[in-house]
Amino acid sequence: MSDNAAPEMTLEAIRSVPLFGSLDDDAAIKLRSLLKVREVARGAPLFRAGDKGDAMYLIAQGRVRISVKDEDKKEIVLAELAGGDFFGEMSIIDGKLRSADAKVIEDARLAILSRDDFMGFIHSNPVVTLEMLSAVFKRLRRTDELLRQRVSRNVNDEQQMRMTLADRMADLIAEFGGSWKFIGAAIGFLIFWVLLNTWLLHDRGFDPFPYILLNLVLGMITGLQAPIIMMSQNRQAAKDRLSAAHDYEVNLKAEIEIMALHEKLDEIRAKDLTELLKHVTKG
Repeated sequence: MSDNAAPEMTLEAIRSVPLFGSLDDDAAIKLRSLLKVREVARGAPLFRAGDKGDAMYLIAQGRVRISVKDEDKKEIVLAELAGGDFFGEMSIIDGKLRSADAKVIEDARLAILSRDDFMGFIHSNPVVTLEMLSAVFKRLRRTDELLRQRVSRNVNDEQQMRMTLADRMADLIAEFGGSWKFIGAAIGFLIFWVLLNTWLLHDRGFDPFPYILLNLVLGMITGLQAPIIMMSQNRQAAKDRLSAAHDYEVNLKAEIEIMALHEKLDEIRAKDLTELLKHVTKG
């Protein structure tokens, strides 16, 4: 990442970040001393998925795009952040690798807070922790919605990518074989065959009554049509199973995160109740 040092942030600029909006002057001054401000040019990558998470970023000005790549190497934009937003907090909390890519899409002024400084700061300012949890849950909900939309598109896209020329032909034949067009064409063919061999050609008909050759042709058509229709139905069944699997994964993820959210809320209520009891006891 190519960047240049920049003047430190003002207290007003720090408080413009919702995460730190409730800090008093002493806490804001302490935080300012921990931040390293950098000017970063448009197009510069900040980090990539899989990188070590050793810092979080505050955006003083400019725009940053957060994205991931799916199995087809297509970019999925999770968010475009602007002044007042922050990102990169998940990796420095759990100590794991980055889960997404971050790239500057408009010349930006960023304040960088290292993991060690961040952990020390939130211990002395628990309100910041609550604000961060609220922001993280909001982003998780948005990511779930993106994943649900992505799943609904991927089912069809993945199925289309797997289909061969023979598969497409089988679907067309099965679609035609289950329509009124096929019934009309079959009735017309039978009438034409009977008239041709009974009235038009008279004694020279190549398939006179009882139309043995016609029975053979119809039997062959029926014998070939049945497995073609089965192939189309099997492929549709596979598509339905894939869609059900995706829906199950999304629902399971949402259920787990809702349970985690309830646990966090219970913890927050317990802490608030403890603080309230302390104040009542002191009073």
